[in-house]
Amino acid sequence: MDKFLITGCSGFVGRHFLDYLEDNRIKCEILGIDLDPMVPHRNFRYVNMRSECVDLLDQNDIERIIFDFQPRYILHLASFSSVAFSWKNPTISFKNNVNIFLNLLEVIRKYGLNTRILSIGSSEEYGNVAPEETPLTEMSPLRPLSPYAVARVAQEMLSKLYADSFGIDIVITRSFNHIGPGQRDVFVVASFIRRILEAKLSGEGMMTMKTGDLQIVRDFLDVRDVVKAYYLLLKKGHKGEVYNICSGIPTQLSEIIDMTAKIVDLKVDTVVAPEFVRPNDNPYILGDNSKLKRDTGWEKSFALETSIRDIIDYWKNVLTENNG
Repeated sequence: MDKFLITGCSGFVGRHFLDYLEDNRIKCEILGIDLDPMVPHRNFRYVNMRSECVDLLDQNDIERIIFDFQPRYILHLASFSSVAFSWKNPTISFKNNVNIFLNLLEVIRKYGLNTRILSIGSSEEYGNVAPEETPLTEMSPLRPLSPYAVARVAQEMLSKLYADSFGIDIVITRSFNHIGPGQRDVFVVASFIRRILEAKLSGEGMMTMKTGDLQIVRDFLDVRDVVKAYYLLLKKGHKGEVYNICSGIPTQLSEIIDMTAKIVDLKVDTVVAPEFVRPNDNPYILGDNSKLKRDTGWEKSFALETSIRDIIDYWKNVLTENNG
């Protein structure tokens, strides 16, 4: 029976990865690590870092956990994944997004374990690109423009170094923007939908919403398609290779608002506010997922409108519960 170690398992992607394993009846043992409490799934053991005094920045703590569990696969999700957070807290962002991963690598190297690691990177590594430079392939140059993006490039370089120099079995992703039910509203799509839905549920017929630059184009992929890609890469990805995790479909942020407003039947006017405009924000991101498809057989399952409707349902439940 395969053993999966999942760091950051109680987060947005981690919970959906657990659901994927359970929904597809994949026989496995799971050890999850995170700061927040969570309800265990089947064949699941959980390390609550707060209650068990575990620090992933302490190599001794990681060494004890990995040596005891002997995982076949590690899905490393523990990170601060917000670009905005990295601008406000660059030291914390870099330390958590690089040092924890380096500790994992060192333990695998030290004990020579037969463990495959999925190193999660980001499309932010590509930086600002002109539309004619897209769709971005894994061969496109990296031009990181935020502390978060620099940390992700550093993690990728460490992955390649350990794969090439020590033979560690690592597969690397550059994951584009993912969305879906359960995502926190610090991320743009969830934030848009929550604010629009709050106005609708309060009985308003129209609203004016402050936003950043709505002309920005992103490549959005449903988190349920993301975790399917992660599982397939753990099983079928090529050692030392980088894979884009993306839809290959460009979507302007204004389209998200328009689609949401139409679904909930609310007129939404927007005003660009300086506090929502990020420095050095990438104006246009579009990826090429052909390598992922070729090597793993992955295919996209969720259309954007389906994702938006599911996110609306999620926030409707949350807001209804909060209002009693």
